[in-house]
Amino acid sequence: MLTYVLRRLLMLLPVLLGVTFLTFAIARATPGDPARLMLGVHATPERIAELREHMGLSDPLLVQYVRYVWGAAHGDLGKSFRGQTPVMQEILDRFPSTLELTVAAMLTAIVGGILLGVIAATAKRKAVDGAAMATALLGISIPNFWLAIILIIIFGINLKWVSVTGGQGLRDLVLPSFCLALGPLATVARLTRSCILEVVREDYVRTAWAKGLRDWAVTTRHVLRNALIPVVTVIGLQFASLLGGTVFIESVFARPGIGRFAVNAILMRDYPQIQGTVLFVATIYVLVNLGVDLLYAFLDPRIRYG
Repeated sequence: MLTYVLRRLLMLLPVLLGVTFLTFAIARATPGDPARLMLGVHATPERIAELREHMGLSDPLLVQYVRYVWGAAHGDLGKSFRGQTPVMQEILDRFPSTLELTVAAMLTAIVGGILLGVIAATAKRKAVDGAAMATALLGISIPNFWLAIILIIIFGINLKWVSVTGGQGLRDLVLPSFCLALGPLATVARLTRSCILEVVREDYVRTAWAKGLRDWAVTTRHVLRNALIPVVTVIGLQFASLLGGTVFIESVFARPGIGRFAVNAILMRDYPQIQGTVLFVATIYVLVNLGVDLLYAFLDPRIRYG
């Protein structure tokens, strides 16, 4: 197991290196001069050139890229252009808010999605199955940012049950986590239903029923655990995606997370903030992927890693 983990960690290095290159190239190719944005339209060319020199933007692109990668390899993501504060510290200050929102949304998606999928797969009546899958289809189809605006109007402005200015309490977490969870919940529900319907045809499931076990015992002990491996894969990918996909929800609900932080960085062409945020999220993404692969052995004892 240890050898497998070390080998996978080494394989992640080229992936992260590719992320740094693409982020660096796209950021530099995007129209807009950070120095001009900071100084305003009335700044003189001499003042702009002086600021660019101070920020290191006058160096050749290869020198800038090597400096960025060397710093990232040592845990230094540079300093922001506007505040001259360490980017890593800025990300770590905002990450708990994003993590709180993501965990709440993912728990909602896991519990609701698996429950909805089990109900749809084991329902004796086709109407129940159809209603469950129609609900899942609706969850996939509704844009979360549109739903967030509607819920803010209803519960924030009209009913005044929640804050609309970025509240951090548990009550103010309900609406953003629900909006963020709706898509993953629908995906998990549809996949859970498909996997259960496939596993339920296996011989060992029929044997369990022939032994006289109750339906709930067969479903939880024999069917669900063996059907969860594809579901766990999707859950892991969805969780990692949600960490980097909170941009719209955090912007709509004015939450101080890394999604909103990334939007502001892009608007101001703050290259260190953009590059640091993307690299940070990409690192979490690949580590979650590795964790999901290791979880397979727990769900299915037949799986061994050499």
